[in-house]
Amino acid sequence: MEEIDIYLKEDLGVEGDITSDALFKDEIAVGNIIVKEDCILAGVKEIEKVFQKLGVKTISHIKDGDFVKKQTNIAVVKGTAKGVLKGERLALNILGRMSGIATETRRLVDKCKKINPKIKIAATRKTTPGFRRLEKEAVVIGGGEAHRYGLYDAVMIKDNHLKIIGSLEEAIKKAKKNAYGKIIEVEVENKKDALTVAKMDIDVIMLDNFKPSEAKETTCEIRQMNQNILIEISGGINPDNITDYASFADRISLGYLTHSVKNIDFSLEI
Repeated sequence: MEEIDIYLKEDLGVEGDITSDALFKDEIAVGNIIVKEDCILAGVKEIEKVFQKLGVKTISHIKDGDFVKKQTNIAVVKGTAKGVLKGERLALNILGRMSGIATETRRLVDKCKKINPKIKIAATRKTTPGFRRLEKEAVVIGGGEAHRYGLYDAVMIKDNHLKIIGSLEEAIKKAKKNAYGKIIEVEVENKKDALTVAKMDIDVIMLDNFKPSEAKETTCEIRQMNQNILIEISGGINPDNITDYASFADRISLGYLTHSVKNIDFSLEI
């Protein structure tokens, strides 16, 4: 079952839209989807899928990634009244969530790139269950990076792994042996561990919950040891402090992009 089918089932259940079924037969409806706030638009492709499954045609005026001003008509939908109304709330929810994430991502990317044009801003796995792909896609539409989609696409050694295995060096050795060919990233919480990891030739070091001055100093020392390691900053990053790290980091990741961003308001007007 596709994601859209799951989302529709959540709204329609077994009995469907009992209100529309009670009121309508085969009436045709045309609806305009209006954005109520300035934003970076995201989710157009997804709402086309929603309405297609309900036999409703969507004519999109604007594409994902475009900046739109409030009160812009971004798309027209045409089909049976029942079909349009079945898809209305799901479509607006998708547009609102994805556009909110894309808009805030673009704002932070632009803010940081003024300081460091090479900086990458990335999402984390702190996403809404069942909606991760679309939230990560919204980050990409906004100019950010998806980072890991799940536990399956890169090795990331974190504090709880180390508490179980007991040794940073042993964890890296095992990861290299048993996950050959995968990107290996190691999360560290202090400068000493960061420099230990830098000697072991892994792909990415994540400096977790470092203060800006400590992170900058540690980054300089890592680069003196190994220029090829990507240095990621994470932990406690928010819109107020993100630029404190932008000048020296290769990548900054923050859960804020997917767990704390405000949705953009859209409406469907028949």
